[in-house]
Amino acid sequence: MLMVLFRVITPDQAYDAIDLPILGLLFGTMVVSVYLERADMFKYLGKLLAWKSKGAKDLICRICLISAISSALFTNDTSCVVLTEFVLKIARQHNLPPHPFLLALASSANIGSSATPIGNPQNLVIAVQSKISFGDFLIGILPAMLVGVLVNALLLLCMYWRLLSVQKDEEDPSGAAVAEEDVSSHRFSPATMSHFSSLNPQEWNSTLDSKNVMRSPNANGSTAHVETLRNRGNSADQNEIQRVPSGSIDSARNSNASKEATTDDHSHGKEEPVALKMIALTDSLQDVCSVQSSEEKENLPRRWKRRFWKFSVFFVTMGMLISLLMGLNMSWTAITAALALIVLDFQDARPCLEKVSYSLLIFFCGMFITVDGFNKSGIPSTLWDLMEPYAKINHVSGIAILAIVILGLSNLASNVPTVLLLGGRVAASAAAISASDEKKAWLMLAWVSTVAGNLSLLGSAANLIVCEQARRAPQLGYTLSFWKHLKFGVPSTLIVTAIGLTLFR
Repeated sequence: MLMVLFRVITPDQAYDAIDLPILGLLFGTMVVSVYLERADMFKYLGKLLAWKSKGAKDLICRICLISAISSALFTNDTSCVVLTEFVLKIARQHNLPPHPFLLALASSANIGSSATPIGNPQNLVIAVQSKISFGDFLIGILPAMLVGVLVNALLLLCMYWRLLSVQKDEEDPSGAAVAEEDVSSHRFSPATMSHFSSLNPQEWNSTLDSKNVMRSPNANGSTAHVETLRNRGNSADQNEIQRVPSGSIDSARNSNASKEATTDDHSHGKEEPVALKMIALTDSLQDVCSVQSSEEKENLPRRWKRRFWKFSVFFVTMGMLISLLMGLNMSWTAITAALALIVLDFQDARPCLEKVSYSLLIFFCGMFITVDGFNKSGIPSTLWDLMEPYAKINHVSGIAILAIVILGLSNLASNVPTVLLLGGRVAASAAAISASDEKKAWLMLAWVSTVAGNLSLLGSAANLIVCEQARRAPQLGYTLSFWKHLKFGVPSTLIVTAIGLTLFR
């Protein structure tokens, strides 16, 4: 708004500065991610973390690998949102300190997202502006990404080896260990069924007495089974009685005394045969079983419909990835996949569309306008003219200087504005050397600006998402401090960036 008010750019120029293909690609990938989450894709990824885990070091490596792959395919922010609580629960289950695992999740998500144009917002900008195809982008950065994830995992293991080798019982004195079932049921509440053993003896008797069925008492062979069920009810009742307040116990005693008096008054009458109660119990069991079987029959089509819908979501997502690899227009491919998922859902799309981060889309619009106005002021061009002779990518010293500048700007002004400001200039400088160097310059910019997010907690949105999700996790809250992140982030960022730059050809 200030750019327009101070007449740096006109209103028409401000509208023209907004890059609609980037917004379309960002919107489409966000919608696809929402439907993938509904289809339990990230639940399955969370289960992979705990499946046959062989200890803390194995868990660190799994988190690094799964976080990197999911971020490359579904954006780093989405992966961090849905995997943070899984990681916390698994760490608590094994009674381990959470911060090495949270660092593994956030740092590997940033490194992994560098491999594809849909991994993070700055890669979207680079892919659209450079016109590099999805396949070329993936092939160009994939070696650096794989080595970067490996080096990042080794740094985590070296830095926290002693911490991961000792069971930290003193860090969890309350014994708040998480059951293994809770790890696999994140965000999903399994349906509970009432069991017969939870009924107390009075409920059994009322159930039996309510059945006025007159049959021939010829089922003595099942008396032992009836008594067994009664004993189960009594044993469950004995376990529950420990939690009843004393006042309730006194009232129960009084009611039992009155029941005994009533029983004594009628003791001279004719007792009801035990076989009739057993028959009534058999009928009640048959009724409950028939109700459950009818419910299962009704739910069977629903389950198949759910499975077919999940298959459709995964099929459309795979189709989108294949189309991107074939070099089709990325924005329209993502929007088409999003629209296909909305139609296949056969439901109101409002709940899913409400999960799209429209504030991020508006932020991008404002950033496009601001950067365009800043470029028209002439300040970035002047600064680049001073730096360009020392930042040639055909020399090691030039690559080092350019990487340092990108690292600094990405942490001061965020990585997307850095890419918007430097992208065209770095590419033009490299194009003067050769066409292959221009592509290399774009890929190096994508790599350095993405890995730069690991330098500090404020370096990327993924870091802040992990920190906030961990702090707000119910009963598992953990605060990842700025200094704990910085202690690992600085060496990891510098080493991973340097090693990755040597792999670009």
